[in-house]
Amino acid sequence: MAAVDDLDEVVEQSHLALGEIVKGNPEPLKMVYSHREDVSLANPFVGPPVRGWQQAAATMERAASNYRDGEIVGFERVAKYVNAELAYTSWRWSATRPRLEEELALITLRVTSIFRREDGVLEDCA
Repeated sequence: MAAVDDLDEVVEQSHLALGEIVKGNPEPLKMVYSHREDVSLANPFVGPPVRGWQQAAATMERAASNYRDGEIVGFERVAKYVNAELAYTSWRWSATRPRLEEELALITLRVTSIFRREDGVLEDCA
């Protein structure tokens, strides 16, 4: 399989996982991230950027706890680069999230992800 096909598959998995985050479930996103100690994650809703698998996993859990009953509205690709060992994507993604008791708010974020091969598999590492 070509590297670009690998990336498209991993990006699709990431998008599905983000759909779960806005429902309050961090587990699918944790599965697409690298579990190595140099992984990094920046989430604007839960504090400063972190480095290391344990900190990244905890950040994903805190981020998911801010959501419930949300829904992905859409993804718009801004940039994409792929070579044999490294790739990055930049997206604008929009989702709904509850603000008050039953009111939903639309949020739009720009997300940049860096992917690398780990044991032959493309993983999100930043």
